[in-house]
Amino acid sequence: MIFETHAHYDDEKFTEDRADVVAAVFASGVRPIINVGASIFSTKSTLDLSAQYEGMYAAVGVHPSDIGDLNEETFSWLREQTAWEKTVAIGEIGLDYYWEKDPKAQKQQRVWFGRQLELAREVNLPVIIHSRDAAADTMQVMREHRGEEIPGVIHCYSYSPELALEWVKMGYYIGVGGVVTFKNAKKLVATVEQIPMERLLLETDCPYMAPEPHRGSRNDSRNIPFVIAKIAEIRGMLPEEVERITEENAYRLFSKIPRE
Repeated sequence: MIFETHAHYDDEKFTEDRADVVAAVFASGVRPIINVGASIFSTKSTLDLSAQYEGMYAAVGVHPSDIGDLNEETFSWLREQTAWEKTVAIGEIGLDYYWEKDPKAQKQQRVWFGRQLELAREVNLPVIIHSRDAAADTMQVMREHRGEEIPGVIHCYSYSPELALEWVKMGYYIGVGGVVTFKNAKKLVATVEQIPMERLLLETDCPYMAPEPHRGSRNDSRNIPFVIAKIAEIRGMLPEEVERITEENAYRLFSKIPRE
């Protein structure tokens, strides 16, 4: 089975055929799936979806672009959701300076990133970290909050292999999706070459980031074999080995999920 560590099946792009797509994904051999919240609204829909489907689990959290959702009341609600048996991670959380250029807003991102890191420590759940154009500050906030004591993954990895190795030293995993198949993905290919296989996780970020040969179309977890094939090519391994190792990695990190 292929372990999908990052999907957004609650996204409106699946509104017309969500049930059919999820059924087809499970039938294709992808299971379990972690559906990941990105706002208070999408965290609620993620929880609903995970309750609906056996084999689907929830990550609860607020993406840096949606921190306007957060206040003491909504943060308290977020904390309450961590007690549910199918809530398996805090995410996706982090920093995004690609979309947000205002220094005051960036500071607020750092504040809420830190608060959600502390929540993960408090409830003993791993984190799913989003970081875009904010590598130095992401690392700084993580160190300020003793991130090496909080297990997690750097999702949709886009930085250098050298920085990936720094996160690996802190105990983190590196999330690899469809981007690794792109012709311009030289840094990610180098990262996959250099970090230990025991620190790689498979993800789609669907409905976004479809791999070649489906780049630009709506993505779903049935495309993960293209990612597996590319990783196998880079590492000189059999695809079956990549699938097995990354599945073990995912169960190790998301330890609240029972093995199927």
